Amino acid sequence: MSGDVVSGMLERIDADLIKFIRLQFTDILGIPKNVAIPVEQAEKALTEGIWFDGSSIEGFTRIEESDMLLKPDPATYAILPWRPQDGRVARFICDLQTYGGKPFEGDPRYVLKKTLAEAAKMGFSFNTGPELEFFLFQMQNGRPTTEFVDRGAYFDLAPNDAAEDVRREIVLALSDMGFEIEASHHEVAESQHEIDFKYSDALDTADKVITFKFAAKAIALKSGMHATFMPKPIGGINGSGMHTHGSLSKDGKNIFFDPNGDKQLSDTARYYIGGLLHHARAITRVANPTINSYKRLVPGYEAPVYVSWSTANRSALIRVPAARGNSTRAEFRSPDPTCNPYLTFASMLAAGLDGIKNKIEPPESTDVNIFHMTATERKNLGITMLPGSLYEAHEALLADPVITNTLGNHVVSGLSAITTAEHDSFRMAVHPWEIERYLNTF
Repeated sequence: MSGDVVSGMLERIDADLIKFIRLQFTDILGIPKNVAIPVEQAEKALTEGIWFDGSSIEGFTRIEESDMLLKPDPATYAILPWRPQDGRVARFICDLQTYGGKPFEGDPRYVLKKTLAEAAKMGFSFNTGPELEFFLFQMQNGRPTTEFVDRGAYFDLAPNDAAEDVRREIVLALSDMGFEIEASHHEVAESQHEIDFKYSDALDTADKVITFKFAAKAIALKSGMHATFMPKPIGGINGSGMHTHGSLSKDGKNIFFDPNGDKQLSDTARYYIGGLLHHARAITRVANPTINSYKRLVPGYEAPVYVSWSTANRSALIRVPAARGNSTRAEFRSPDPTCNPYLTFASMLAAGLDGIKNKIEPPESTDVNIFHMTATERKNLGITMLPGSLYEAHEALLADPVITNTLGNHVVSGLSAITTAEHDSFRMAVHPWEIERYLNTF
């Protein structure tokens, strides 16, 4: 970081009356972590970085390799508007390094930056536009519940949408932090909400996803509510997704659009879609990273299940919205908001680039409701299914060299350990469903 950049940042921090700075990063699960420093340490952080112990962070280093360096990214500076104005708090999102200034291979942000660099060698920049859904539930005795705070439905207003003021506060806070909010509204399920922000380059939007979730939870808590991004907190109703729109541009021009192409899509767009479909089962492990994720990926609740694409059909895994020109894009509908956005966007990009490099043609688009098809009809069209469990998805990941090479050995090893621990814990737990179903009968 140049001296001019450091001086400029220090002047801005002083002008903003900042007293504490959070140096933020994410673990392999996408959970935000931070080291807080007083403002007096800002210059050291910006010039030298701040060392910390990474041995206790999920998916990071062994204890004998634990020292890690936090290097703030100046572009991510933001004041946390919900924190006290007396003793203001700002944050930087950091890149992680090891000794010698080497990037840490287990840093999810590094995985995405590395993949974006590969795209840049091909002349591409990758834009994403994620749409995060979440629930707002009641708190009782200081603990979150699954009790609704409203009975609203799609696009409802108060009094049915009793949480609209909280959603408003989240929007205002995100706007203060540099988000360009495009829309906010009540979602389909009771107490379910969505806030959409403008697309940008994938690194910026991945940073924003982490910030979005952190801000929503903090602001909801101030109002006595709990914001959860759990994909399926309640059975029998819609779950929460993170539909992600993706497009490639070259020299600032969207290269997915071709006015003379079939459906006005370029060859590049078709190959990108073909690559995404080809690697979809492996990407699922990253885009849907919890046991609970697979309670959402079931037919009947608007979540995609079948590996297919369409220009209109929302039952398909990939949908190409109607807008063309510079707005031409492919919406990948399977990710959920528990995913690590850095790893998810990196996996999506790697799959798309593989499709472009190897000219992977997608199958014919499926323009009818796949949920209404019979198994035989789907089989005749060659439509397969996404993995039905975390374990199955991880097996698909391990069998896909393109996605595993993108993530790197360190991340894949961490995901393997997490999968085993989660699978075994879930497998050995006795659930209320089992008690209700079997206890009296047997």
